Amino acid sequence: MTIILMVFSMHGFSNIDHYDSISSEELKPIIRKPWYESIQLRGYAQMRYNGFLETNPNLQCAQCDRSWGGDAGGFFFRRIRMIFSGQIHERVFMYIQPDLASGGNNTAQIRDAYFDLGLDAKQEFRIRIGQSKVPFGFENLQSSQNRLPLDRNDGLNSAVLNERDLGVFFYYAPSEVRKRFNYLVNSGLKGSGDYGMFGFGLYNGQTANLPEQNRNFHVVSRMTYPIELASGQIIEASFQGYTGKFVINREMKTDADQTEFEEYRFGPTIVIYPQPFGLQAEFNWGRGPEYDPNLDDVVDAPLKGGYVLANYFHQSGKHLFIPFTRYHYYNGGKKFEFDATRHRVRELEIGVEWQPHRNFELVAMYTISDRTFENSLNPVNRQKGSLLRLQAQVNF
Repeated sequence: MTIILMVFSMHGFSNIDHYDSISSEELKPIIRKPWYESIQLRGYAQMRYNGFLETNPNLQCAQCDRSWGGDAGGFFFRRIRMIFSGQIHERVFMYIQPDLASGGNNTAQIRDAYFDLGLDAKQEFRIRIGQSKVPFGFENLQSSQNRLPLDRNDGLNSAVLNERDLGVFFYYAPSEVRKRFNYLVNSGLKGSGDYGMFGFGLYNGQTANLPEQNRNFHVVSRMTYPIELASGQIIEASFQGYTGKFVINREMKTDADQTEFEEYRFGPTIVIYPQPFGLQAEFNWGRGPEYDPNLDDVVDAPLKGGYVLANYFHQSGKHLFIPFTRYHYYNGGKKFEFDATRHRVRELEIGVEWQPHRNFELVAMYTISDRTFENSLNPVNRQKGSLLRLQAQVNF
């Protein structure tokens, strides 16, 4: 045995933790990996074209897709995401995601940059520090790599621009529930990811990559649970809410014009995962800043909005087809747009996603829309129309 240990030491295996057997046939060294060998790289890219069957070029949604309507046109990179992640320590997980097509102008911007600190050996209790998604809404948390409709719904996505902010978040979920969250993503069932069974956080509130404008933190909390029935069907129910003070960007008329507004939202989520039929619905209520065209001023106003989505998974050989339809609407202001632009949205989408294999997806979606978006620069603006939208996505 002494001779065997000397041989391993001479060959650079002096950092062996233990041996499985004293047999020279089975003796294998266990060497701890350096942190940089634990980093993984993955990502995806999306290219779109929104010009087919367009009936109204003035119908657009800047928050959704800047190549939709207006003077935009042609092919458009919506996202080019590179994800660097890894368990760099048994208690520390790292996640950094830049977007090389941020805003559609092919400039880079950090989307996520955070570290998870595990508070126990199973990491059922975690503290997340950095810039990440705010745990509010299923579709907001669901990766654009997995989502069926090309853009998130206005009703809940108007809560947090780009779904992210800088802050500190606490997450808890038992190991078996964490495994279920991972399964819902890795199996292709379009899960939202692991943001805990319970989440609570403090964040700046002005949204990601923007400087904080006041000294007030936003507070958010979310409860969710994916129930697995005896049949194998999984149903997830959630409830979430947040509150805080937001500083809007407005056309200043006098020093007395209000720029900081209190806001809050709350609402439920229900998801029946597509096995093979699926149903997804979310709604939220609240208050926040909104432009009033009658007063030509920004006021505190109620808001509400949500959506219902139905889908079906059909496997044909190696090809996966997922037809879907979604109706969503929103009545309220968008705080992060100029003058907290007043929005009235009614939109129906009918589409299909085709996956010939896991590394490529093609989505065709027909949109019928009625959108009102008004501020002091454009106080009367209601646009109706329809168009066919296409997206090719590569996953790597």
